[in-house]
Amino acid sequence: MKRIIVIGPSGAGKSEFSRKLQKILNLPLYHLDNIFWKEDKTHISRDEFDKQLSIILKQDEWIIDGDYSRTYEMRMNASDTIIFLNYPIELCLKSAESRVGKERSDIPWVEEEFDPEFREWIINWFKDKLPKTKTLLEEYKNKKTIIEFKTREDADIFLKNLIL
Repeated sequence: MKRIIVIGPSGAGKSEFSRKLQKILNLPLYHLDNIFWKEDKTHISRDEFDKQLSIILKQDEWIIDGDYSRTYEMRMNASDTIIFLNYPIELCLKSAESRVGKERSDIPWVEEEFDPEFREWIINWFKDKLPKTKTLLEEYKNKKTIIEFKTREDADIFLKNLIL
């Protein structure tokens, strides 16, 4: 595991999981939200984002966390390991709401409220992107190591076993 992507819906805890994994493996960690978003809640262009992502993907080692499903194939092709946090929608919504008012290292601002549009974004991910994500993972199952977690407890056990 030297080139790892961590994917899943917003609120799944991709960044938190990635930080824990980074402490264990000591690989460079990149949060896609920190690349895409600016402090004023505007973002860079898709072309600039893709250019920055391409530079990261050329490195020998990394952990990259973030959904940005339009870049899944680019990242999957470059990775050796795909970690999919496939948690229930209720957990993701609750987790996203619990981040309100808290500083985070994976995004350059503090959320002041649980934005109704963001809530819809999460709900729609399960309707629209989850089926596509599963199809894509199926295509890569014989090419990459794919690790899927359905509970945070299972993810924590995995991390604990890496330490041993």
